[in-house]
Amino acid sequence: QIRLVESGGDSVQAGGSLRLSCQIFGRTYETDCVGWFRKGREAVATIYAEDGATSYYEPVRGRFTISRDGAKSAVYLQMNNLKPEDTARYVCAVCYSCNTCRAPPSDFAFWGQGTQVTVSS
Repeated sequence: QIRLVESGGDSVQAGGSLRLSCQIFGRTYETDCVGWFRKGREAVATIYAEDGATSYYEPVRGRFTISRDGAKSAVYLQMNNLKPEDTARYVCAVCYSCNTCRAPPSDFAFWGQGTQVTVSS
């Protein structure tokens, strides 16, 4: 069983930055994929545990960066140059032993409660 706890959400002005954290509790594997989602399971960014390979939703590419700290069992989402359309609840999820980050949201078996990001213009 895996439990995910997100933090770091806040209200910011457009152009601002936030860093979200996802703390992962429980056993994880190199074949896991960890993703950040928003707005009805829209995949914002994913990272594959084994090699750190990342992927991004096109509207956030170049502004958001996903990273991990294996020692701390945490995944982060650095969000820069935030826009009002980035306003959403950001949820961290794990695709357990998926062997790929190309899995659909339905394959992500473990989800956190999320953290709210609000960007005002």
